[in-house]
Amino acid sequence: MTIQTIKDMNQILRAFIFLDEHYGSTPLAAARGFTLSVKDNIDVVGFPASAGASWLQQSLPTQHATAIARLPANVKIVGKANLAELAFGARTFSSVGGQCINPWNTEHSPGGSSGGSAVSIAANLCRASLGTDTGGSIRVPAAFNNICGLRPTFGRISNTGVLPVSEYHDTIGPMAKTVTDVAWLYEAIAGYDPLDPHSVNTPVEPVLSRLTHGVQGLRIGIPKNYYFDNANQDVVTAVMAAATTLEQAGATLIDVSIPAIDDVSQCLSQILFAEMWGRFRERLETAPNTMDPSIAARIRLGEHVSGSDYATAMACKARFKHGLQSIYGMVDVLLSPTSPHPAPSLDDGKNMAEAVRSMTRNTYMASMASTPALSIPCGFTHDGLPIGLQLEAAWWQEALLLRAGFAFQDKTAFHKAEPNLSALFN
Repeated sequence: MTIQTIKDMNQILRAFIFLDEHYGSTPLAAARGFTLSVKDNIDVVGFPASAGASWLQQSLPTQHATAIARLPANVKIVGKANLAELAFGARTFSSVGGQCINPWNTEHSPGGSSGGSAVSIAANLCRASLGTDTGGSIRVPAAFNNICGLRPTFGRISNTGVLPVSEYHDTIGPMAKTVTDVAWLYEAIAGYDPLDPHSVNTPVEPVLSRLTHGVQGLRIGIPKNYYFDNANQDVVTAVMAAATTLEQAGATLIDVSIPAIDDVSQCLSQILFAEMWGRFRERLETAPNTMDPSIAARIRLGEHVSGSDYATAMACKARFKHGLQSIYGMVDVLLSPTSPHPAPSLDDGKNMAEAVRSMTRNTYMASMASTPALSIPCGFTHDGLPIGLQLEAAWWQEALLLRAGFAFQDKTAFHKAEPNLSALFN
């Protein structure tokens, strides 16, 4: 695909903020390599790193983020992907990139904050992407755009060279149409980084060599509380059908009840608001008009998080992590909808707080616990919106998650479905 073709498509999709002007001057020029978009809060030499904010638009990194520096030589970066401004929103609108469009239905949200990453893959503008996930920012856009997205264990992939939402919850993660491509990217960039104070020096298990080992004997937990509450019926049907597919492949389904879960979403929100207020307070006090108003309003919520609130939230985090230890003694994987509802309309997204709560209801859990989670396509609603299946596992069990995801994709073809892009350009 030529750079001009990508530019033309991007005029509508708004998946990219910046493009490599030297990329692919002839059709399929980059076919020998692995084409990649990179979320614009991750530093790449040769591109600005705006995080979607107009006041950061001239920021030019002098060195790659660690994850970028680890990419193999055959990876070709097409450009920087659009995102929710400062990676802090649900519908992927930024002052620099504008409103990113969901190619499955232009009236619906692409999810956020890594919406540009997901859309660039879904629309075949690149093969894969690196996004970031705080509370679901990789997994939700993956679900809404019919692609795969992995949030690794916190500390597994370096955050050096990333503008974060939360220093204690953010992580880079790979996104692609297939679990195989996600696994390939993950294996390339995972590992200890002494420059990152939150990086953990734990050996990275082989992933690609184990993808085809199947799910025979795998214990899959189906949560009986919280995850499926008030979920869209199309979503529930598709996710439970996915569970049956894995059961038929040799897994065992086990009903489980997740302890200490009801307050997790509210507690994580308190932590994130406090961290964002601490990071951007000076900007809001000295130059408030330089920030998108909806993002500024969300950040200002952190002003009202007291020290007592923060301490309570951190205690909630500790209790939830402790409770999960017993759950992962009983099961290997938890299975649920990535989001209990399909992509909302962009009009619904105007209420940012409610949109975030709805989209991330099921994704905040792994974020709070620092555990890995994978979203993969598992079906469509009656009106054609993609549905995501979320698989979660214990700390450092990325290889297990990817093996289960591969086994599901081996038995299904949902990930091969394509949006009707011709309708967008006629």
